Amino acid sequence: MRKKIVAGNWKMNMDYPSGLSVFSEIINMVKDEVTGSQQAIVCSPYIHLSSLAQLAKSNSQVSVGAQNCHQAESGAYTGEISASQIKSVGAEYVIIGHSERRQYFGESDALLSEKTVITLKNGLTPIFCIGETLEQREGNTYFDVIKEQLTGGVFNLSADDFAKIVLAYEPVWAIGTGLTASPEQAQEIHAFIRKEIAVKYGQETADETSILYGGSCNPKNAAELFSQTDIDGGLIGGASLKSRDFVDIIKAFN
Repeated sequence: MRKKIVAGNWKMNMDYPSGLSVFSEIINMVKDEVTGSQQAIVCSPYIHLSSLAQLAKSNSQVSVGAQNCHQAESGAYTGEISASQIKSVGAEYVIIGHSERRQYFGESDALLSEKTVITLKNGLTPIFCIGETLEQREGNTYFDVIKEQLTGGVFNLSADDFAKIVLAYEPVWAIGTGLTASPEQAQEIHAFIRKEIAVKYGQETADETSILYGGSCNPKNAAELFSQTDIDGGLIGGASLKSRDFVDIIKAFN
């Protein structure tokens, strides 16, 4: 039975007091309102990680993650954060390959593969993001794009290591635009991803891999998206900044 997950990505938002306040609200709401076994994850800016991880100890259903890490274990990389540093403050997850990292910082599949390996080496769970741009969607090359990102980013992993990761499909054209892939469009891609995993690692691994949908998911459309056969939760951007909205998305599984 694959894990149902709703992960929030705060991006470069929330000052320190605001982050603690919203996260505390999330913890309490999940405790009072969430009846299923789904896992909630908040991927915050680095400044929050240590404090949020301490707060998360009060509720095993809520975990903390980072939004990125460096591919080296340590060294002269001013301004960067290593996987071991993230692990040391109690975080459990790291987003790897978000479309904004790919677009604004030029992160290649080869680099993201390195980041995935170092993340796993340090006992963290990568949430590995893949997805096509509007141009690629309209050009009908999106299946090729997704397959290339999987092959270059994570299909170099051993079967044992691949079984430890979470995938997130994020249509780049639906991030922060208000556009959302229809449940049918999202399901089509999720099913394709699962089929590619089965070809590479076998059907059992494919059936056990959690694949999240990311792209303007909100309390109004979450239940319909999550009801699709191959969608195991969401990677939530803007809606994760509001505790009420975020928890209502988590409750879409109830």
